[in-house]
Amino acid sequence: MRYSGPLAKMKTNLQDEVKYYLEIGDDFIMMNDLIGKDLKMTYLNQITCFCGDLVSEVFRMNFCRKCFFEKPEAGDAILRPELSKAHLGEEDRDLEWEKKYQLQPHLVYLANSAGLKVGVTRIGQRPTRWIDQGAREAIVLAETENRFEAGQIEVALKAHMSDKTPWQRMVKGEDVEIDLLTEKKQAVQYVPDEYAKFISENDEVTHIEYPVTEYPTKAKSVNLEKNGSVEGKLVGIRGQYLLFSSGAVMNVRSHEGRHVLLEF
Repeated sequence: MRYSGPLAKMKTNLQDEVKYYLEIGDDFIMMNDLIGKDLKMTYLNQITCFCGDLVSEVFRMNFCRKCFFEKPEAGDAILRPELSKAHLGEEDRDLEWEKKYQLQPHLVYLANSAGLKVGVTRIGQRPTRWIDQGAREAIVLAETENRFEAGQIEVALKAHMSDKTPWQRMVKGEDVEIDLLTEKKQAVQYVPDEYAKFISENDEVTHIEYPVTEYPTKAKSVNLEKNGSVEGKLVGIRGQYLLFSSGAVMNVRSHEGRHVLLEF
C-alpha cells in the first residue's frame, strides 16, 4: 500500500488501549494494524504550512515564519497559559479567536509520563492531551473557568515538579510507579489561595495503555528532513511517537505539514 500527502498529528481514541489513526492528506490509516509489519516513510521535500501555503521551510511549531509571528494559534498564551489576556479583554493577535480559545474551562492535571509532570489543557482535550504526551495515567487537579487561571496554578506547581515529558525515557518504556492521588493531595498545598476554589473533587485516575509490543533499549530520534526516510518494523506507538525495532523513533507531531510517502 502507498499513501502520500502532508502529515498531521495522529488522531487517537482511548479504548482498552489507544487506537491511532495517521492522517496523510485525505487518508486515514489505522496504525495499530501496522504494528509488527515493515513500513517505510519517505520525505518528499515539500511542506504545507498551517495557513495552507506551500513553503520551503517552517519556523517554529510547524508554522511558516509569517504565521508564527502573526497567527493567534502561535501566540504566547498557547505555550504559556499564564500569559493569557483574553479575560481582561486585551488583544494579543486576534481578540475574538483568543476569547473562544482562552475563555473556556481548562484543566490543570498531574500525569505520569515516565515521571511526574503538571500540565494544562482545555477540558475538551481530555484525554487526548494525556495520550499525546505518552502518559500512563493522569488525574485532574483543578478545573478553572479560563486559561489564565489554569496557567497561574501551573506556574505555582512548576516550582515543585516538572512540566516537561522526558521523552527519551517515555519511548523506551522506562516508567515509574507514582501514586497520583497522593501526589494530588500534596500538590493542593502549592495552589495559591485565590485559586483554591478551582481544586477538583474528581479523584478518578485515568489509566492509558499503548499498543507497544516491545520498547527500544536505545532510542534514536528521526528527523525526516535530515534523514530523508525511516523504515523498519513498527513495534509500537506511544504519545505521538512511532517506535521501530531498530531503535528509531519518529515524532509524528513534529513533522506536521511535511509531505511524505508511506509504504507498507
